[in-house]
Amino acid sequence: MRTSTPTAFNSSLSVLAASILAACGGSGSSPTPPAAQAGVTINGVVTATHFTPGSATDPTIAAAYYQGAKVCVDANGNGVCDASENPVTTDANGKFTLTVPANAALIADIGTTATNTASGASVASRDVLRASLDQVIEQAGGVVISPLSSEVVRLTEANNTTYAVEKQNVATRIGVSLANVLADVNVVTGADQTAMLAESKPLDNRFTYAITKLDRGDLYPDALAVPGGDPRLTGLANVTLATAPAGADSRARITFVQSQQAAFNVEGIPRYDNIFVVMLENKGTKTILNSPNAPKINALLQSGNQLNSYYATGNPSEPNYTALGGADDFGISDDSQWNCDATGANAVQDLPVPDNTQPGLASSPFATTCTQAAAVNHNIIGRPNLFNALTSAGLTWRTYSESMNPGQDFRTDSVTDPAVIALDNLYAPGTLAGNATTVGTSGLTLPLPAGLYKTKHHPGMAYQNVRSAPEWKYNNRTMGGGQWDAVLTASSTAYAVPAGYNIDQLGTDLAAGKIGALNFVMPDQCDDMHGITLQGTVGGSATKVTASDCTGSAIITRGDNYVDALVKTIEASPIWNNPQKRVAIVVMFDEGTATSGFNSCCGWNVSNSSVAQPLKQNADGSFSVDTTINNYTKGNRGHGESIFGILTNQTSAPKGISDNDAYSHFSLVRTFQDMFQLADPSVEGSYMNRSKYTEHFIAVNILNLPEYAGSADTHFDSVRPINHAWVAPATYTQKQSSDVTVPAQIGPDAKQTNVWALK
Repeated sequence: MRTSTPTAFNSSLSVLAASILAACGGSGSSPTPPAAQAGVTINGVVTATHFTPGSATDPTIAAAYYQGAKVCVDANGNGVCDASENPVTTDANGKFTLTVPANAALIADIGTTATNTASGASVASRDVLRASLDQVIEQAGGVVISPLSSEVVRLTEANNTTYAVEKQNVATRIGVSLANVLADVNVVTGADQTAMLAESKPLDNRFTYAITKLDRGDLYPDALAVPGGDPRLTGLANVTLATAPAGADSRARITFVQSQQAAFNVEGIPRYDNIFVVMLENKGTKTILNSPNAPKINALLQSGNQLNSYYATGNPSEPNYTALGGADDFGISDDSQWNCDATGANAVQDLPVPDNTQPGLASSPFATTCTQAAAVNHNIIGRPNLFNALTSAGLTWRTYSESMNPGQDFRTDSVTDPAVIALDNLYAPGTLAGNATTVGTSGLTLPLPAGLYKTKHHPGMAYQNVRSAPEWKYNNRTMGGGQWDAVLTASSTAYAVPAGYNIDQLGTDLAAGKIGALNFVMPDQCDDMHGITLQGTVGGSATKVTASDCTGSAIITRGDNYVDALVKTIEASPIWNNPQKRVAIVVMFDEGTATSGFNSCCGWNVSNSSVAQPLKQNADGSFSVDTTINNYTKGNRGHGESIFGILTNQTSAPKGISDNDAYSHFSLVRTFQDMFQLADPSVEGSYMNRSKYTEHFIAVNILNLPEYAGSADTHFDSVRPINHAWVAPATYTQKQSSDVTVPAQIGPDAKQTNVWALK
């Protein structure tokens, strides 16, 4: 990048040279007069990505350049190529040539007059990318300013490390050669290019968001990451004074460097690369915590971090899974199939239309079994959810389900297949809560029963726009470990088995590194502790014998063993063992078991629930009541507490943290939106459905939220990210439901540490 021809500079470049010298730690002596100073010419490109929606597989991301971007030395560090910094503009191939007094770090200021060469469209929102001084020196002759180069700069600042260290770390994290990781993605080929593009897209999302925060003058940090509580609540009406933060808001306007760090730590939730959510069923905290039937899950809780006061949204399963997918149960309070009462504007519009020649599809679109007493629509149309949001951001998701019929439609429950037979599981003496004899029946053969996979246990199933998304079929996958795995494919008769059918796509994807950013992992109804009647025969007898490990306390041990094996499988994968990838496993239950006490997930005043309605955002940004959801008042009633454990592959992360704050499925959805940068804390309406209902949002909109009127504790009303930023007052009694027998905690936790913390 150095040229051999010295260049004379005007007075403005002399000022720039002095700024660069000062920024690099030079002495306070006068700079060399312009006429005697040699210049440096830096050539390079500014690269871009272009995301095309509508892929039936993983997101389609193409390499591109930015035309019309400004490139300069940001001498004052304000994240803008000021006129005084003599920026140059990239051409139609993203190229620039910049002459400066000396090598220096660069920024590309990509304004809305710039265009993406792959799409020809103007940039929608200002973005700023960076290249470090070390990179400028290293890439002599052709500096590449890209999202990846920007990430290397950000990491050196965040970790107080060096360019060489963080360049290697980024290469290791995404599995790209060191030679290519900061090269021009447009000329790199093969697997390296694919990996670079897959990482560059979400990085560019983050850096664009960082500049949004900078340009609008956000305060730092985000309000719900401030220790002690949301500073916006001070002096605000409709807030319980005992839980409102004291004192004035001490935050200052965010700086350029702070904005880039904040974009990777939204509301105090750090960016993770991959999350596995292992879903279990129908067990409250009291049933599992310290249970001799679940020693392995309890060991996982002790080795990782946990939430001690995590609330469901309702009972039975379907409302909870729907809430996990989109932060509301929309009035659903039963397990009826997702197309029940789907009429009129909410009629099922699935594409592709189901094949009604297959089992379970005797009518089109589907045969229904509807048991709900009220006319509650189970087909949710047009509502935001995690699945669509991840896809729209160029990120990936997966659901992995166990014990599927080979070839079945994921939109139907699995069916029985008498030809698929396995032996009963046997548990040795002592393995089940100290049992003295073997548990199980020797020689008991068990045909594959119906309903091992249930659509009610799928977080995306109720959402029409998820089921009809192009990636739906590709992203719904199988998971091994089931009792019938060994014979399921070879003996299956219920469906035509597809060629090359893989009964354990999770195992294959883990080995290949093709898992999603967010992965819901769904054991079958025996392995998830839900339970079904599982019957077979011994020898040639016609007498039906019921398997003992799919009911009662034995099912807890069965689930405990399955979770242990599943966690070990994930922890043995290359993804988990890549120290530069941030990976976590969540072990959680859909609901608790309480029937009285503080069961509601977020403090809503049940006595006022008959007038509850969700809110919709109007064109002017205000919110008003949305009356379009039939029988909305039936939902969001809560069902007590259940355990929630978090394991991380980060060796430097704090372990043994117990967060006693009250959280919910809605809190978890908000946390995932922050973790994957799917929403903006300064735009409350950007959060989906009830995950926008923070204490601040409730207080401001209380006139349209009568279900919260008269609540004794507005802190419990709030939906907060799971970051442990709120500090309970010394006299505050923590909430807990009736299925927890330990005394309620008074005051804050001993450790006020974020369970997602990385160090």
